[in-house]
Amino acid sequence: MGGVLGDRSGRLGVTLTAALAPAAWGTTYLVTTQLLPEHRPMLAAVVRALPAGLILLAIGRKLPHGRWWGRAVVLGMLNIGLFFPLVFIGAYRLPGGVAATIGAIQPLLVAFLSVPVLSLRPSRRAVLAGLVGVGGVALLVLQGGARLDGLGVAAMVAGIALMATGTVLTRRWGRPEGVSMLDLTSWQLVVGGLFLVPVAAFTEGAPPALTGGNLLGFAYLGLFGTALAYVLWFRGIDRLGAGPASFLGLINPVVATTGGLLVLGQTLNGWQLLGLLLALGALVAGQPRPPRRVRPGQPAPAAPARVHTHA
Repeated sequence: MGGVLGDRSGRLGVTLTAALAPAAWGTTYLVTTQLLPEHRPMLAAVVRALPAGLILLAIGRKLPHGRWWGRAVVLGMLNIGLFFPLVFIGAYRLPGGVAATIGAIQPLLVAFLSVPVLSLRPSRRAVLAGLVGVGGVALLVLQGGARLDGLGVAAMVAGIALMATGTVLTRRWGRPEGVSMLDLTSWQLVVGGLFLVPVAAFTEGAPPALTGGNLLGFAYLGLFGTALAYVLWFRGIDRLGAGPASFLGLINPVVATTGGLLVLGQTLNGWQLLGLLLALGALVAGQPRPPRRVRPGQPAPAAPARVHTHA
């Protein structure tokens, strides 16, 4: 019994700490609009990724080896280098509610990508929870008359698809022996940040003079919203699995909406409250059921169904 309780408490601890990542990302819109320079999405992406990656690399002091050089590049581009610009394009061209609703499809994408990549068949419960999550987020954040920009929608969908792929590959590849999650995170942030430097220089030119508020915003996003958040996020994928971790992303629009209520004086109507409850319910339903206690003489529960594929 002690082992089962220990497993449950350990998993709960990992879940709660991993949830801090999308909670931090939910504050990004508020920090960006209130503290960062206007119309500088690529600068924000660079300053968010590269310094955080270099700090983590200086702490861990480990470089990839062997095939992990290639894997670090792939994961760094999927999770950071390509994801950041595409999501910023979507965020700047779409209302926040539309962007958040598109982002809520990530658990569904992860569930279906897990079939060919992880040989895991998504349960009907996970698919249903994913659909409810999208509906809940839509009710929570969509406003009447929201406009749809074709390029913005395409960029947002592509960005979410890339991160979903990165999430599944992070679960499949794990990490090399003797390498911490901090090291694995630093490689991806440095790869993505280095890619973004010339992109920012080409698209936005030299950075403007930064105010104290700008520096405070960049420090918050880099240290808390990126360095710490991504370490906890990848640790959650490693310990919980790609599917359960992806459902934690529903916390992002919940925190963003809450920030608007508390800081910007926005209000919550009845439909938004229903959406909030649906999103939180989908998040809980997307987590695996805890293992049942097996009594002496009772057969162990069956293992989850798997789909066997040939690599």
